[in-house]
Amino acid sequence: MNVGVIGAGRMGLPIIGHLARKGFATLVYDIDSGKRAAVQERGARWVNGIAQLAAESDVVLVCVGYDEELRQLFPQLAGSARKGAIHAVLSTVNPRTVQALAASAPAGVAVVDATMCRGGRAADEGTLLCFVGGDAATVERLRPVLAAFASDIVHTGGAGSAQVAKAANNLILWACLVADHEALALAQRFGLDVEQLRKALGMSSASNDALAKWGTQTMAWAEDDMAIVAEMAREHGLELPQSEVTREICRALKPRRYKLDQYGK
Repeated sequence: MNVGVIGAGRMGLPIIGHLARKGFATLVYDIDSGKRAAVQERGARWVNGIAQLAAESDVVLVCVGYDEELRQLFPQLAGSARKGAIHAVLSTVNPRTVQALAASAPAGVAVVDATMCRGGRAADEGTLLCFVGGDAATVERLRPVLAAFASDIVHTGGAGSAQVAKAANNLILWACLVADHEALALAQRFGLDVEQLRKALGMSSASNDALAKWGTQTMAWAEDDMAIVAEMAREHGLELPQSEVTREICRALKPRRYKLDQYGK
């Protein structure tokens, strides 16, 4: 099976390495040709355009950043796609974007979403969680490819449903990180050993993944993730007041990273 990957960034590059090591013929395209050497070092083949990648790939994994990039990219994929191909969106975007792409896919080409959770370290280790949205038969065909870099694969429903699952994950993740910041800042102000407390909290009802990975998350995607959540809520007439507050706090926390002594200033 030939697997094409579009996007050799923080998540895409380790995924490329896992695919090549697991024996998939892996083709890669990225708009940044400077990534070519790193791709080739991982055993994959660099191609010079989306059309060539689509024409040679049974499965295409798309790891680009934003909705607009997907909308610009997919017509190029569709124009050269193999019949029977699966095009999987690994990006975090609005569910309706994936649904629109799936609806406009050429006959014989399946568009699904396969969102990734657990972050960069899990990508490096090949232990990602993938939520997958698409029809059951297509998901089963895609499963061996995802299993090259994901230790857990959950079918969430039709196309776009994996984006909903990822949005729920992100909403909880960033809310926990905000709570962790405030709790540890409070403890520090009262003179407690923050690292000792963090470890203790990990054994209590306060345990959460963001606390376990304290100090390692960049918050680079927090605002974008929460913007997608807000957009989804508006589209369906749903008020999520805590999410709006979390979004604003994440915006303020991002430049501080984990500097607890800056609270109250």
